[in-house]
Amino acid sequence: MRCASTAAEGGCFRYADNASHDAGGLTGGGGGNPMDIQLADEIRKQVEEAFRKRGRVNIVIAGRSGVGKSTLVNAVFHGRIADTGQGRPVTKETREYTKDGIPVSILDTRGLELGAFTETLKLLEELVATRAKEADATRHLHCAWLCISEDSRRVEDGDVKAAEMLARHMPVVVVVTKARSDQGFRAEVQTLLPMARNVMRVRALQETDDEGHTLQPKGLVELVELTMELVPEAQRNAFAAAQRVSIGQKRKRAHGIVASAAAAAGIIGAVPVPFADAALLVPTQVGMLAGVSSVFGLPMTEAFLSTLVGASITGLGATFTGQSIVSGLLKLIPGPGTAIGALISATTATALTTVFGEAYIAVLSKLMEKRCGELPTEEEVIQAFREEMSLRGAA
Repeated sequence: MRCASTAAEGGCFRYADNASHDAGGLTGGGGGNPMDIQLADEIRKQVEEAFRKRGRVNIVIAGRSGVGKSTLVNAVFHGRIADTGQGRPVTKETREYTKDGIPVSILDTRGLELGAFTETLKLLEELVATRAKEADATRHLHCAWLCISEDSRRVEDGDVKAAEMLARHMPVVVVVTKARSDQGFRAEVQTLLPMARNVMRVRALQETDDEGHTLQPKGLVELVELTMELVPEAQRNAFAAAQRVSIGQKRKRAHGIVASAAAAAGIIGAVPVPFADAALLVPTQVGMLAGVSSVFGLPMTEAFLSTLVGASITGLGATFTGQSIVSGLLKLIPGPGTAIGALISATTATALTTVFGEAYIAVLSKLMEKRCGELPTEEEVIQAFREEMSLRGAA
């Protein structure tokens, strides 16, 4: 009986029967099949491709001191970027915060206090214009959040000038922070800042009011959903991965990745694929796992993806061969095409890819919901996916 555990380090997967299946090559049993693929190389390629497709999103966050910008950033994004990210000055009053593994940059603009905003905005606009000219779109600034505290009940000249300047270059959302009692303030802000795409009332943290009532966080999901609509399509996977408050947005982008992979598998099977050549489908499955992992914001390494692939196929009782992987996946769907010697049609290729991808999305969604939006560990993902594949393969 094969051991469920795999050792991705070094690229070799071993089983209790002492058979060794080198992850550097998916062999079809004959050893000379020209359709065999090199799995280690494929995993490396798909990790790089997943990073490339995910890209990066850059958000400007502006507002006076004390409005709660850092609290907002930490509430919305993974990694507590405002506390633990690396900040580097890009202008006198603007710092760019990043953190390894999180595909977002936060440009925190300070100095919008009375009498201090003119120079700040001049330097910021020069930065925005310079970045917009760069060929690499991941360097552009894609959206701005202008923060105004509800406690202040005021829209200052610096806020107006900042909104006007930023709106010339990118979509602007006004975020009314520390939202407790509107009393018509949101409508007033909308009137004074008509260039903003919307005004969102947000409470980033749970609070207790003077009467002892608990006030839950509010408006964060709505802010994320609006921002997702405003950033360019090429940056939406990055934004979905970086944010932590809407599992639904991660799931939505992941569904798109699975649909694309299923369509690609259908093209491969458009001329029915002989089972002996089934390894042709494996790069599509590996790429899909990499893409879904990246859009959920999981740390992407070759070791993790190798072990994830191993977990999925051992959960189905398969081995590391091109035919066996697909044979295992075929257990997930009923009907024809499940026996060696059969032809894998476009319908079958599409179906097995869809079921495989949706199973992975379901696992990640459950884990993140259980952890209230926090990322699961690699070990948790691998174990849960192995169990899910075992259950589905036995159904």
